[in-house]
Amino acid sequence: MNLLGFLDGMHPVVQALIATCFTWALTAAGAAAVFLARQPSRRMLDGMLGFAAGVMIAASFWSLLAPAIEMSSGGSVPIWLPATIGFLLGGLSLRGIDMVLPHLHPGPASLEAEGISTSWRRSTLLVLAITLHNFPEGLAVGVAFGGVASGLPAATLGGAVGLTLGIGIQNLPEGTAVSMPLRREGLTRLKSFWYGQLSGVVEPIAGVVGAAVVLVAQPVLPYALAFAAGAMIFVVAEELIPEAQRGGNADLVTLSLMIGFALMMVLDVAFG
Repeated sequence: MNLLGFLDGMHPVVQALIATCFTWALTAAGAAAVFLARQPSRRMLDGMLGFAAGVMIAASFWSLLAPAIEMSSGGSVPIWLPATIGFLLGGLSLRGIDMVLPHLHPGPASLEAEGISTSWRRSTLLVLAITLHNFPEGLAVGVAFGGVASGLPAATLGGAVGLTLGIGIQNLPEGTAVSMPLRREGLTRLKSFWYGQLSGVVEPIAGVVGAAVVLVAQPVLPYALAFAAGAMIFVVAEELIPEAQRGGNADLVTLSLMIGFALMMVLDVAFG
């Protein structure tokens, strides 16, 4: 039985839960890199972050914004309005949380915590940063599966599965990006892995919430899809690309981003 056949017929909330548990598992797989005898080089980590950025950019358009615009056609408002409002609200919401929640971006150049002042340990702040940025990914998957129940042609089970695969693939480097700094902070390999995978636990929560919201209020679906896209683009622009560029591997990061974008585009077209 293929993946589509396995998920077909399930309640959208259950589909979203299974899908986001899968993306969480791949976060854990990425965090498990801390157990390797030879740690990934900075060049490799930069390439992985660039790849993750490319996947998220492509997913934001192909799996979220484009369907949101298509769903808005024939409505009482301009076709571009729901996607624009949702997209900007997604970015602004992440910015607001970013300003309040204490966190510390991974990377050797990150010395000062963001958000409100706190006495929490650096390791805790590192985990909170990745946890914060995993939320829109889980939300995107949940909204995609919830949208399938709307019956609109733009929302397909294949498209939701393609988005899940893309988000899961880019979670591999994200898991590595949090467990490695924790190891450098002096945590044991086991604790570094534990907190690294724990950063992905927010995805099933966000996925279930996203699916439930669009099921209860289907008219918000275009806004919800665009909201998730805006939140993911904020993460890419605010963290992933700047962090990947700090190591002096700009050409590798750019090429990796393009490969990630192309892969996500292929996944969305193939499954959608």
